Amino acid sequence: MIWIFRSLLIIILSCCTLHISYAQQSTYCNPMDIDYKYNFEQLNEKVSYRSGADPVIINHKSEYFLFVTISGGYWHSKDMLNWKYLTANRWPFEDMCAPAAASVNDTLFLFQSTFESRPILYSVAPEKGIWEFYNRWTPRLPKDIGPWDPALFHDPDTNRWFMYWGSSNVYPIFGAELDHSKKLAFKDQYKAMFWLNQYEHGWERFGPNHSDPFKPFTEGAWMTKHNGKYYLQYGAPGTEYNVYANGTYVANDPLGPFTYAPYNPVSYKPGGFATGAGHGNTFQDNHGNYWNTGTSWIGLNWAMERRIVQHPAGFDKDGHMFANTRFGDFPHKMPDKKWTGKGDELFAGWMLLSYKKPVVVSTTLDTMSASKITDENPRTFWAAKQNKPGETLTIDLQKEQEVKAVQVNYTDYKSDIYDNNPEKVYTQFKILTSLDGKKWIIVSDLTSDPKRDRPCAYIELTKPVRARYVRYEHVHVASPILAISEFRIFGNGFEKAPTTPKKFTAIRQKDQRNVDLTWEKVADAVGYNILWGIAPGKLYQTYQFWNDEPNTFELRALNVGVPYFFAIESFNENGVSVLSEVIGIK
Repeated sequence: MIWIFRSLLIIILSCCTLHISYAQQSTYCNPMDIDYKYNFEQLNEKVSYRSGADPVIINHKSEYFLFVTISGGYWHSKDMLNWKYLTANRWPFEDMCAPAAASVNDTLFLFQSTFESRPILYSVAPEKGIWEFYNRWTPRLPKDIGPWDPALFHDPDTNRWFMYWGSSNVYPIFGAELDHSKKLAFKDQYKAMFWLNQYEHGWERFGPNHSDPFKPFTEGAWMTKHNGKYYLQYGAPGTEYNVYANGTYVANDPLGPFTYAPYNPVSYKPGGFATGAGHGNTFQDNHGNYWNTGTSWIGLNWAMERRIVQHPAGFDKDGHMFANTRFGDFPHKMPDKKWTGKGDELFAGWMLLSYKKPVVVSTTLDTMSASKITDENPRTFWAAKQNKPGETLTIDLQKEQEVKAVQVNYTDYKSDIYDNNPEKVYTQFKILTSLDGKKWIIVSDLTSDPKRDRPCAYIELTKPVRARYVRYEHVHVASPILAISEFRIFGNGFEKAPTTPKKFTAIRQKDQRNVDLTWEKVADAVGYNILWGIAPGKLYQTYQFWNDEPNTFELRALNVGVPYFFAIESFNENGVSVLSEVIGIK
């Protein structure tokens, strides 16, 4: 009888573990939780790191396909939460860099960045990895023009085809009409659509927080048609900076003339953990909601080490395009219907519980600091002495909180991995919680899941758990050294949200691209969001700050000749304050 009881107990516990591991997830968190790939380019420099950039998500026949720079394949999803990596029967030898993709009727088209003659691919079964050559496309372009960073656009109302491209701090964004009767060859001569103008558009200035006088780069063209208007989007000023953003010009015709949108940038996230939102695309989900994808910078091992982000987006009643990046790297609900407004209701309300909280680790390599895993900086990290099962890191939340999700962000420190063998390249770990630091319960166990690499693993718990301590217990990572840049814990405290910051001021400088912001700190705040825009009801831009940072800031992202309005809110583990009174500057 004892043997039978023990066997039944093992079965019950196993089922519980499986239930925890395979719980239906309803939220997502940036950076996107996909198996970012090592790539062949790193062999030349002998620097190993996982990366993903320049995303294009296409809604094709009510399913989603994600194409990313130099990944050897692409991803498929039915719900935008769970992504399966696929390889294709046909793929360029040099891989796809900043690919273009378009869904037209039952066919998905795909084209790589190139300075040579390369084919357009097509598929009527992309979920099976089956692709064929659509043509042997000959660009007829000067060798240094491209088309690099291309975008394919089919106008459903006119049945006309177009290509846009550009990746340079010398050349503009180009555009040309394609001839469908000639397998999408150029129909007419290509022409310039627009150039960057950093002298009037503050956000187009190069460098961290737009502080470098170096000439900026434009890239990542994408076209969206909405209510008869054509929104030609572009990324600027450089992928390796926190201010990488998407902007747009608007026209009544696919080839212009285009007018600069005064509310630019449309997607901008310079503060927080996953900084940068440039060079992506805009698409609609199955409920008609718009999304804007982008590239977030890591840059620890190599300047081009990056991750993928997605943000709710849309067009307001005046046709102003926007992407909502407020709490953009906190958990958000995946919608099951059409949202209203600007998508604020997707924010789950789960706050960051782990910022600058004490950490205890099982071992530490050399002078690595455990405190780095709670500083919200993807370029700092902790490394264990050995990469072996059982290594732990434990965060003390300092008081009992309700834990709802975690995100584990790995770092490739002194890695020697250059391929993506799934038998070797995968991540496994357990998450445990405790109220007293003595009695622990397992709330997530990835060891029973199919092997999968998750460099930015986001785990939504089956149900909220009250805990003071949260522990990561290591099982497997392919790199020779276990290194984690951030162990992020989300949920809610049981106390009051902070008060609204007082004495908020915004003073525009003589150089109209800049504004000086100041506010009075709130004692129990973890951080602040400054929201701004071109009208009191259009505060579409957000810059996030931490409470231990200075409470003064020079924002250098404004457009000359455009009036602006600003407001501020504070947040902590318990929630978000009421938004301050909106102040305007001419």
